Amino acid sequence: MNKQERALKIIEALEINYPDAHCSLESRNALELLIATRLSAQCTDERVNIVTKDLFAKYKTAEDFASADISDIENIIHSCGLYKTKARDIVAMCKMLVNEYNSVVPDTIEELVKLPGVGRKTANLIVGDIYGKPSYVADTHCIRLSNRLGLANSKDPYKVEQELRRVIPPEKSGMFCHRLVWHGRAVCKARAPMCDDCCLREYCPRIGVK
Repeated sequence: MNKQERALKIIEALEINYPDAHCSLESRNALELLIATRLSAQCTDERVNIVTKDLFAKYKTAEDFASADISDIENIIHSCGLYKTKARDIVAMCKMLVNEYNSVVPDTIEELVKLPGVGRKTANLIVGDIYGKPSYVADTHCIRLSNRLGLANSKDPYKVEQELRRVIPPEKSGMFCHRLVWHGRAVCKARAPMCDDCCLREYCPRIGVK
């Protein structure tokens, strides 16, 4: 079984075991998902979802954030960590959205990564979940599992993204990444993977199966 064939088997197993997988960050539109994803850096999605309830109740549009007092944003998002940098990026990205994109979140990776604080992981999530385009979100779980499963051979997010693009069909890409995250949290954990209970053990080089 070559890498492409194994990738398709892995996709099939994940679809069976995680049919309801979705992005864990709660949002109602592209702007909210963009900001929530920026807040999620080195922070749990659960904590972000708590914080954004208050944040999105007070600030609803790109214009609201663009004109916000950064110190107020800092106070609201303080518990997410790195709050000064995140607050500065949120206000700066929204100013750019207002001034250069008519307050509309771009629908391409190339334009999204021009926004302050937005990298390829965030950009891929936006184009996939919001705009329905192929997306390869190389977050911590995706990188770890892709390497364990032999689908990638790097810890660099960009390199993992490019390796996945070669073996994961575009139409499967977004949900594959979401399901991989769910599997990484539930079973294939960083320190103590539950290999005996893994639905992917048949396709995992880690446990000696080719």
